[in-house]
Amino acid sequence: MNTKEFESALHALAYPGLSRTLGELKLISEVKVTDKRAKVELLTVSDDSYLTVKAAIEAAFSERFETLEITKKSTAQKDINYGNSAAPNNRAPYAKNVIAVTSGKGGVGKSTVCVNLAIALAQKGYKVGILDADVYGPNVPRLTNTDLEKIKWNDDNKIVPSENYGLKIMSVALTTPTSDTPLVWRSSVAVSALIQFLEDVAWGELDFLVIDMPPGTGDIQLTMAQELPITAGVIVTTPQLVASDDVSRAIRMFQDIHVPIGGLVENMSYFVAPDTGTRYDIFGTGGGERLSQRYNVPLLGQIPLNMEIREGSDNGEPPVALGNDTLKSYYREVVEKLLETTKFRV
Repeated sequence: MNTKEFESALHALAYPGLSRTLGELKLISEVKVTDKRAKVELLTVSDDSYLTVKAAIEAAFSERFETLEITKKSTAQKDINYGNSAAPNNRAPYAKNVIAVTSGKGGVGKSTVCVNLAIALAQKGYKVGILDADVYGPNVPRLTNTDLEKIKWNDDNKIVPSENYGLKIMSVALTTPTSDTPLVWRSSVAVSALIQFLEDVAWGELDFLVIDMPPGTGDIQLTMAQELPITAGVIVTTPQLVASDDVSRAIRMFQDIHVPIGGLVENMSYFVAPDTGTRYDIFGTGGGERLSQRYNVPLLGQIPLNMEIREGSDNGEPPVALGNDTLKSYYREVVEKLLETTKFRV
């Protein structure tokens, strides 16, 4: 088997567990065969993906050669000279505006709100990208029905974002071999991966880059504020007092690191029984309004706890795109108010 034959065979080899080949995913960088000695250089982002592809190639071709050397292409060290939140770097000059969607705690529906707000912006004719920065719990691919896609590169060696519902989408979940692969990363590794997604993805020109931040007030939030001129932060809460306590910390964090706050969204605000029409305030009432008044932050909207929203989100069918007019209106009204409260470059 010569170099050309081996390269063709590698390009046709299926990625384990996927219906895509290594060639389709653009994972082969260089192939060379000399006297029954073969060398393969791979283009893989994560170590997990590298080991998965390496094992597949060895299983398929190790008996064809006396030696089979498989390496991962080394990439240039990224500039990690951090800016500061008062005078941040701009690692996304292609985006006119950056919106950071965050929450003080998990479980409040932040990613669901983030995805639907991004789609609502796209529905208004804007060019929108969404970056899933919640690296330990990346839900954006499932919410946008792109969870079966895997990372690939274009001819300029840039990562090609997935696309659906008018969005360009990038998530660390698109780089892992399986959907349940855990990312046991120190924060420095997670931060480096996000900087790569800002700089090495073929985003094109965007009117809005919407970032689904992880919950809490940690390294990633601080880094995004240092590396991007965030136009507006949107904070998601529920009416529950425990959520409000944590969201208070998120608001204070944004204020301390000089991120303008576009407003609050109160998610799971109330439940209306479909059979009786009776309203139930399952998580209490007034949490969003109290935070709005206390911190002088606009309350952009109150989104109910709704079975159709939950089902559509689980199925990758965002309510603002495929729901009924009432469901669509919740997110569209939030976007209208956000556009009113914030001076965006559009």
